[in-house]
Amino acid sequence: MHLLGHLVRFIVSALVLMFVSWLVPGFKVGGFWSAFFLALVIAVAAWVIEGIFGKQITPFGRGIVGFLVSALVIWAAQFVVSNVSTSVIGAILAALVIGIIDLFIPVKTPFEQGISGREERR
Repeated sequence: MHLLGHLVRFIVSALVLMFVSWLVPGFKVGGFWSAFFLALVIAVAAWVIEGIFGKQITPFGRGIVGFLVSALVIWAAQFVVSNVSTSVIGAILAALVIGIIDLFIPVKTPFEQGISGREERR
């Protein structure tokens, strides 16, 4: 994925996080730049977790474990990004809403993108 593609992905993710902040009680994002950096932190954390444990445990994986890891990543990210606050319940609800939105606007993980990119070049 090119730099512009990553930038668009983070902008869309930031807008989704701002929408979720408006919708979910207990999950607050201070503004666009906080949401943008929150999206960046979540993506990096998901990439590291996926690299260590595989796709089944990441927020991109399916099932209850992926959902709980997603909520944990959202909750922990509040300590890294300023102007973001969430409760445990807020993180769980945010993970649920983000998962529902992801059903309609799917985003490929960096690993899936790399695999499909290599297959197309052959």
